[in-house]
Amino acid sequence: MSDLKRSPRRIPASAAKPAPPEAAAKAASGRAPRGRAPKPVDRATLVEVFRRLRDLNPEPKGELEYTNPYTLLVAVALSAQATDVGVNKATRNLFPVADTPQKMLALGEEGLRERIHTLNFFNTKAKNVIAFSKRLVEEFGGEVPNSIAILETFPGVGRKTASVVANIAFGDPRIAVDTHIFRVANRIPLVVTRTPLETQEALEAVVPDAFRLHAHHWLILHGRYLCKARRPECWRCPIADLCRYPEKTPAPVAGKRVSA
Repeated sequence: MSDLKRSPRRIPASAAKPAPPEAAAKAASGRAPRGRAPKPVDRATLVEVFRRLRDLNPEPKGELEYTNPYTLLVAVALSAQATDVGVNKATRNLFPVADTPQKMLALGEEGLRERIHTLNFFNTKAKNVIAFSKRLVEEFGGEVPNSIAILETFPGVGRKTASVVANIAFGDPRIAVDTHIFRVANRIPLVVTRTPLETQEALEAVVPDAFRLHAHHWLILHGRYLCKARRPECWRCPIADLCRYPEKTPAPVAGKRVSA
């Protein structure tokens, strides 16, 4: 018998089997996925999800305060990496003196910074607001255009901000996707996606016309107050029986403190 030991076989990197596309499941649950990513709910279940959300809140409203399409655009732009509560505190001192792009330009970047200094990245946000206010005055007569394609070219305005403005200010049935909506949509799952943009496109393709206008608000409020990131309150969720999230949170025991 030979004393030589056989060298271990080396497998070329090109021959390795690729990992399954389960990023969405991992992102939605906050944990490594077990097995294959789930399939979205069927159409009948999707319709029932939105029917229940509509019945509980027929006319949902966003929580950012604004007075016209321009102040809405400013508020949504300021809300990046900030809470609606924090933005509202700042804009209550801003909008009474600058509720049009002309007045914002008169206030100036320094004056704007002073009023929004409590927000994250206030220097960059002030620069962006002044820049798009200048464009609004010079190119659009001071009016906010009803066009996502144009709004996305403004500094500090991405797809989500443009979609929120189009939805709320102009009644365009867009479904802007933030972290709450991405989480909720993939947990139920209404869709199985990897990015917010994918999620918006997928939701706008499957949500029926009757629900699309308010879908953004229903999902964001559901994610903010019930289907939370760390501890979803499944025991009081109106769609718990329709949701296939595998790690539902049980009802808290009476007298026992529950962490957020």
